[in-house]
Amino acid sequence: MLVAFRNSHENEKCSATKLQLGSVHYFCAFVVCFSSFGNVWAQEEAGAEAVEEIVITSTRSRRSFSQQPTRVEVLGAEEINEKVNMKPGSIRMLLNESTGIYVQQTSATSFNSSIRIQGLDGKYTQLLRDGMPVYGGFSGGLSLLQIAPLDLQQVELVKGASSTLFGGGAIAGLVNLISKTPGSEPERSIVLNGTSAGGVDASGFLSGMNNGIGATLFTSINHSAAYDPADNGFSAIPEFERVTFNPRVFVEGDNSDFSFGVSAIIEDRLGGSMDYIADSNNQPAYFEDSDTTRLATQFEYNYHLRSGNELVLRNSVNYFDRNLEIPDFRFSGTQVSSFSEAHILAPAGTVEWIAGLNLWTEDFDQEGGVKALAHDFSSRTLGTFVQGTISLGDDVILESGLRVDHTSNYGSFILPRISLLFTPSSKTTIRVGGGLGYKEPTPFTEAAEMLQFKGVLPLESSNLNAERSAGLNVDINRAFQISNDLSFNINWLLFYTRVDDPLSLIERGESQFVYQQINDYLDTSGTEVNSVWRWKNLKYFLGYTLADVTEHRDDGSFDSPLIPKERVNSVLVYEVEDDLRVGLEAYYFSSQKLNDGSRSRDYWIFGLMMEKIFNDDFSFFLNFENFTDTRQTRFDPLFTGSLADPIFSDIYAPLDGFVVNGGVKLNF
Repeated sequence: MLVAFRNSHENEKCSATKLQLGSVHYFCAFVVCFSSFGNVWAQEEAGAEAVEEIVITSTRSRRSFSQQPTRVEVLGAEEINEKVNMKPGSIRMLLNESTGIYVQQTSATSFNSSIRIQGLDGKYTQLLRDGMPVYGGFSGGLSLLQIAPLDLQQVELVKGASSTLFGGGAIAGLVNLISKTPGSEPERSIVLNGTSAGGVDASGFLSGMNNGIGATLFTSINHSAAYDPADNGFSAIPEFERVTFNPRVFVEGDNSDFSFGVSAIIEDRLGGSMDYIADSNNQPAYFEDSDTTRLATQFEYNYHLRSGNELVLRNSVNYFDRNLEIPDFRFSGTQVSSFSEAHILAPAGTVEWIAGLNLWTEDFDQEGGVKALAHDFSSRTLGTFVQGTISLGDDVILESGLRVDHTSNYGSFILPRISLLFTPSSKTTIRVGGGLGYKEPTPFTEAAEMLQFKGVLPLESSNLNAERSAGLNVDINRAFQISNDLSFNINWLLFYTRVDDPLSLIERGESQFVYQQINDYLDTSGTEVNSVWRWKNLKYFLGYTLADVTEHRDDGSFDSPLIPKERVNSVLVYEVEDDLRVGLEAYYFSSQKLNDGSRSRDYWIFGLMMEKIFNDDFSFFLNFENFTDTRQTRFDPLFTGSLADPIFSDIYAPLDGFVVNGGVKLNF
């Protein structure tokens, strides 16, 4: 994870705790060392570098980053640029290498993945584009693989309950992808990339503004051949072709701003037997064939009132069609969803407030199959919210909000939330926050994706309750300027979230699965640590995650499967600005509980990335991802049975192994 921490306490992207893992004892010494030095390092230096301005959109507040009571982590332009070098076709790596986030692969042959924040299932995380939900429901299983990072300005992460502004579904947190907008200077960039696994990527981004009228255009073509590094007959990386086209227009007036965009993504993805992929007439063989069409519109209008308040209108409409086929089974359907919102933002001296209402709609129609067993799904949610932020003094800022949602299927929900920011010194910030959330049952979960929906029975809504949650976060951020050349930042986050009546997919009878609420509750507790040393052209990042996810039933408590309890991120970067960047990274994943009750082994992943910049208009990059070739297929067999009728093992480690990629970036 090549992350760019901001200077001083305005970087809120860190955490600390005691480690219990033998293989990472060196980190204990690191934390003890930090604790022993105390305030000796908290000295202002006249030569300290300037703070980069960070504009946060997820909180919808005009306060500076350092004055936000809500904890927000920002992956900025530098991090995104590095991940463009490594994975220009998707944001999977960008998120997976962030502390506290784990991207779980849900298919052994087609690479489908979901996001886990602080150990909770991906269904508890909202994935937004410019503050609007675009990637949920049936479309969520492929979203991480179909979003390219080149047209992103930054990524904002809010962990823990974020119900007030974004609805009850953000139980674990939210990921807000912020698109680039036209600047004062035109931008034109092209990225060309190739991989040793048979992948080719070509992406382009254009933007410009003239006399208050601007536009951006992002387009990409991504191709991959099927790749089988284990030589076991199955694709670790599927064969796919994807085309993305995303134009947006912007109009700036004296008192208003307007933007409108259209996004189209078309993809054909085929994984499974390598023989079948090479010759689709070769039968019998196992395969996963997924054809998708994703269309979306996004609209936003901002009007600045004479009072200084701001009226914001937003709307997105999303169409997603997918045809998924495996041997002897086909699951196909169309999802149409929409989001509409109106809110007023009113800053007034020491008090700032926002109030608004929004409407979500979602409709899924399954095509073919037995009508009585169809997963047709419809939901309407009308919500109203208010949030206020007030300064209680020079050192304390309080933020409190309330949302009331009315759902078409599960009634009404009242969701309070509160955050407190305490700044005891210019180099130290402390945040405490918590809130309630809920999640409506939906047939589109990671568990169903793992089965390709085969044998999954429709929801029995009358027998189910909405999942409800309560969460609490506490974090401390500390910055130290040791000398003009040497600085150190550390952040310690503690978190706890409880979810009542969690929805589980349970096997009932032979090859049939039904959604039930068998657990009284599940909870996740733990800590995150992020820290960074800077010395001249060197940066060293160290991150640690402890996530203890437990399922509680009448017959006892059990570890939740397929989540590493402990993770370590360690990255050393040498960078000469506008000339050379070299990064060496190491990631540790502790053992995981598997669904059969056994435990996987732990493992490390190592990578090396380099980029050489020539002038301002050309650079060459080369990335050695997982150069020690850590693969699950080197530890355990991927499947039992035959190539025609396999039973796949749980996925707990990478399947693609060592892959080299390289290419060029052009700016003109």
